[in-house]
Amino acid sequence: MNLQIDIMHVDFDSILEHVIPIDAFGLNWRFTDERYDKIADQHLVQIKPLDKMASEFLWNYISDSGLHNNIPFKKNYFRIIDKAKILDDNEKEIRKWLYQRGFPFNKPVFISWDKENSVIVPWKILVKYFNCFYYPIADDLSVIDQSLSWAILFYHEYEIYFGTNNEFIPSNIHVDE
Repeated sequence: MNLQIDIMHVDFDSILEHVIPIDAFGLNWRFTDERYDKIADQHLVQIKPLDKMASEFLWNYISDSGLHNNIPFKKNYFRIIDKAKILDDNEKEIRKWLYQRGFPFNKPVFISWDKENSVIVPWKILVKYFNCFYYPIADDLSVIDQSLSWAILFYHEYEIYFGTNNEFIPSNIHVDE
């Protein structure tokens, strides 16, 4: 008798097989609890939480690339880096800054908090609800697509960095140091 052990392998082709219900997601309170933010049901269903295996795959994919070997990004990883500062009263400006990255609203992006927590969302959901995904001081949040030709780092010090190797004209909302 020949027993085969089926080992689940996660990659970008199979990652959607690792979506879990929002109720099983450890950070679901950010989107479902009125004490924090309760987002509209038609938007909530567009957030695709990933299981621990897929979250670890994304974490390792980002780590193995060396993307964040330096903050915000590994030296010379991107040709262009743009930055925005999150202030108490500039949510509208941050949404505009994110919108100006030029991605199609329906573009799926991968969001990774850590080795155990990640989601896939359409770009428009991140733009609209960035303040549900990112809590300053508490979070360093990586946003990528499979190509890694661009990335966003929501850095815990109230800063957002966008790096890209694509043609891009930085917005005028960036902060110079």
